[in-house]
Amino acid sequence: MSERGWDDDGGYHDAVRRAERATRFGWAAIGGTLGALGCALAAAVVVCAVVVVALAYAVVAMHY
Repeated sequence: MSERGWDDDGGYHDAVRRAERATRFGWAAIGGTLGALGCALAAAVVVCAVVVVALAYAVVAMHY
């Protein structure tokens, strides 16, 4: 028989710690991914705005 007592739940606590660690890692990965996508979206918006302003400038410059 095992040498652990009937009230020894060390295995349970180890499993809980591993699950909490995995959950923290998962949320960190989700946050990092969303942050990177947010930065990429902001950069795309800035590039589009620069293109629109440049095209508007070109159109106005052609009329003079």
